[in-house]
Amino acid sequence: MDFNMWTASVPVFVNTLTDMRAWLDKAAAEKDEAVLLEARLAPDMRPLPAQYQMASDSAKNALARLTGTEAPSMPDTEQSFADLRERCDKTIAFLNGFDAASLTGSEAREVELKFPNGQGYRWTGAEYLTGFALPNFFFHATTAYAILRNAGVSLGKPDFLQHLGPPSITA
Repeated sequence: MDFNMWTASVPVFVNTLTDMRAWLDKAAAEKDEAVLLEARLAPDMRPLPAQYQMASDSAKNALARLTGTEAPSMPDTEQSFADLRERCDKTIAFLNGFDAASLTGSEAREVELKFPNGQGYRWTGAEYLTGFALPNFFFHATTAYAILRNAGVSLGKPDFLQHLGPPSITA
């Protein structure tokens, strides 16, 4: 298998969003959803739904920027685990719409990210994916995981890496 921009993006985003979706099922079985929806790690951090929203945005916007396409609009209106699951599903469906050929040449594509104040960054596609999009995505995925863990949901590393399935090497 060739290692390319598709391999470094779509499966990585899809696997983690699928894992994140499963965390909600475990959380719903163990804790009060309303409490978890308000949970955050620190007073100046955004709560759990925002972490899911920003992970979703990071993934879908990365693929849109790398391919020169438009990411689907997803207003940040999720107010339940069902809403967050649906957002994960919509993001995964969008990501799965890309094949390796759709990202051919994207490593050299110019990607600009501008902030409302006019400042921003300019990268090649490879620099953008490895230096910003993936780290930003994993910041929000990890923060969502940490919020749930901190609230007492019995998540562990196997949940964070659930996409791996059972070990492929046995004694």
